[in-house]
Amino acid sequence: MARLPQDQRYSGVAIAFHWIIALLAIVNLAVGLLHDAIPALGALMPGHKAIGITVLALTAGRLAWRLAHRAPPLPAHTPAWEKGLAHATHWTLYALLLLMPLSGWAMVSGTEKRRPLDWFGTFDIPYLPVSTATGGAAHEAHELLGWLMLALVVLHVVAALRHHLILRDNILARMAPVLRR
Repeated sequence: MARLPQDQRYSGVAIAFHWIIALLAIVNLAVGLLHDAIPALGALMPGHKAIGITVLALTAGRLAWRLAHRAPPLPAHTPAWEKGLAHATHWTLYALLLLMPLSGWAMVSGTEKRRPLDWFGTFDIPYLPVSTATGGAAHEAHELLGWLMLALVVLHVVAALRHHLILRDNILARMAPVLRR
């Protein structure tokens, strides 16, 4: 099987951004949503914070790249409702990839007892100038956004698998580094 033509695929940069951010976001969702139920995951919270800041930086880069480089068009046979839902889901995921780390950063900045905030022990991350009330609201937002992110990630994965396994179109191959049509 041949690779998709370049004009039907995302660029290598976009593919790298997608998969690196996806892996980091999934790790952080698991740690963030399960650390209360599995106390051993609490030890991973410094890494969770550093990964969040990494996701924030990578997402800013991904958005800059995306705004300068058009996505390949969806297949012509894709219904308008599906195109609309796909675009809404993608842009909501981008928003969450920014809002999740920002709300987490505000949450840890707006507590009375601050814990160390650094990037994998290499340098300190400055705290945001927020009040404890803002920190509390950010905590609630961070938790709710985490559940929304989980739901959209599941929807995104299910939709990609539907296209690949049921519809047998090229949607997944556009973003997969090794899939062919």
